[in-house]
Amino acid sequence: MDALAGLLDGPRARGAFLLRMVMEPPWSVRIEDRAPICLMSMTRGEAWIVPESGPPVLARPGDIVVARGPDPYTVAHARDAEPFARIGPGGVCTTLRGEPLAESMDLGVRTWGNAADGSATMLVGTYLMEGEISGRLLDALPPLLVLTAEEWNCSVMPLLDEEISRDEPGQSVVLDRLLDLLLIAVLRAWFNRPGADAPAWYRAMGDPVVGPALRLLQNEPAHPWTVAALAAKCGVSRAGLARRFGELVGEPPMAYLTGWRLALAADLLRESDATVEAIARQVGYGGAFALSAAFKRVRGVSPQEHRTNCRNGKGIPGAEEAGGRVEP
Repeated sequence: MDALAGLLDGPRARGAFLLRMVMEPPWSVRIEDRAPICLMSMTRGEAWIVPESGPPVLARPGDIVVARGPDPYTVAHARDAEPFARIGPGGVCTTLRGEPLAESMDLGVRTWGNAADGSATMLVGTYLMEGEISGRLLDALPPLLVLTAEEWNCSVMPLLDEEISRDEPGQSVVLDRLLDLLLIAVLRAWFNRPGADAPAWYRAMGDPVVGPALRLLQNEPAHPWTVAALAAKCGVSRAGLARRFGELVGEPPMAYLTGWRLALAADLLRESDATVEAIARQVGYGGAFALSAAFKRVRGVSPQEHRTNCRNGKGIPGAEEAGGRVEP
């Protein structure tokens, strides 16, 4: 498993918010959904993406923009256009006064806007739920990531454009997987740009010493690793691995492993019904007590509290909202 595979190996998109937005000027939509990440790609016309802070971005056909939550932003025909609509948690669409807009702007299956033949068309894909494993990577992204049509070319985009408005059995699963593929393609292109400021652990994947060590830790988290055992497996000295790992990744090997194990455990607690004891052993702890101690020390809550919070909708945007949703 490499760095990008680790991003989506746990909580892949499930019931992601996907739609085609079709607009005719004047228009402006305020996005306050607090989603962890949203991908926007123009297929026709232009649109401004205006963040809460930082410079606005003009998206043209073929460009893709990734907005990293939870900060709000505005998507509009002009950079200074006043919003007429608000997208809240869970994809709930209203006027700025709170009046529902979903039905009045419904243009068909996963299609929404103010004009069926509008001059601007944007594909939107939003992950609604935080992913613990993705935290390291998402933290390395700017608030707005932009790849122009000249900087990248992805075969997934035409397929997503074709599939997004279909209404067939299993279509939501197809779209979830396409969104995952698109996100991986975007991140790979972003970090591989000339002069890109990729995170240290991403660059370390290509190192002949640290790369193999990282893959061993990620692929076999339950193994009783020590720095000496890891160094022997990689064919280097213990001191050499510890020094090189710290230089490139920014933390010792065992600290990295602890973070990886706890991220895996957090996802398993949210996504499965396995006992804390079973999860503890699956990610490399001797039992429930050891996992609970580490989990609470690092995350401030016990594993069971984390599971209960997730299932009660705490921290999941829109989990307790109803009505007015722009249905994907």
